[in-house]
Amino acid sequence: MKVAIIGTGNLGKSIAKGLIVKNAITTLYLSKRKLESIKDLEEYSGVKLTSDNLEAIQNSDVIIFAVQPLQLEAILHEIKNSLTEKHILISTVTGFNIPRIEEIVGEDQFIIRAMPNTAIAVGKSMTCLCSNVKGEKRIAIAEAIFNRLGTSVIIPESKMQAATVICASGIAFWMRLIRATTQGAVQLGFDAKEAQELSMQTCLGAASLLIESGNHPEEEIDKVTTPRGCTIEGLNEMEHGGLSSSLIKGIQASFKKINSITKL
Repeated sequence: MKVAIIGTGNLGKSIAKGLIVKNAITTLYLSKRKLESIKDLEEYSGVKLTSDNLEAIQNSDVIIFAVQPLQLEAILHEIKNSLTEKHILISTVTGFNIPRIEEIVGEDQFIIRAMPNTAIAVGKSMTCLCSNVKGEKRIAIAEAIFNRLGTSVIIPESKMQAATVICASGIAFWMRLIRATTQGAVQLGFDAKEAQELSMQTCLGAASLLIESGNHPEEEIDKVTTPRGCTIEGLNEMEHGGLSSSLIKGIQASFKKINSITKL
C-alpha cells in the first residue's frame, strides 16, 4: 500500500510508527515543513521524507491528512489538481467536515474522516470513521488500515465531534486517572516505578475484562465488592467526592469547547 501522511506532527508520527511496526505499507511518504523531528523514521524501509506535499501525493494512493485545522484548507487547494481517481483521502483533522473538503476537491473524490488517538503508535487506537457517498466504496480500506492499528468503528459524521472527545481527548483523561492511582499507590508505600506499573497493568486488566467478557462494568465491580468491604468503601468515598460526576462534566466541557472551536 502506498501511503502519504501530510503533516507529521504528534498524531501523524504516531500513525507512521503504527504503519511501520505493523508492516502495513509498501511506501510511506512523510511530509513536513521541517524534517528534523522525523529524521529517525527515515531509516525504515520504504519510508521517504519530503517537504513537498505534491511529491507525496503523486507517489501515493492513500493520503492521510494530519495537520492543524487552519492548515488543511490551504493544503487542499495546493494539492487538488494533483488528485486522481485512484486517491483515497483520509482526514484526521478535528472539526473540518466532509462538505468543506468536498467544496475544495469536489464530491467525486473518495473522502473519509478518521478520528484515531495517539495509542495508534502502539497499535491500540480506537478510531472512528465516516465518509462521503463516494467514500463509502473505499471505507473498507480505511477500516483495514486502522484495524491493523487498533480497532475502528464506522459512525455518522454528526457524531465525530463527540468521538473526538471520548477517544482522542479520552487518552488524556485515562492518563490522568492512571496518574492519580499511581499517586495513591505511592502514598500507600510503593515507590514511583512500582506504583505506575501497578496502575497501568490494573487499568489494562480492567479494560481487557470488559472487552473479552462483553460485560457491563457494574457486573465486574460486583465481583470485587463484598459487604462492608474495602472496595465498596473506597468506591463510595470516590463517589461522595464526585468522581463520576466530575468525569462526565469534564467530557461535556470538552465537547462544548470543541464545538465552539469549529464555529470559528
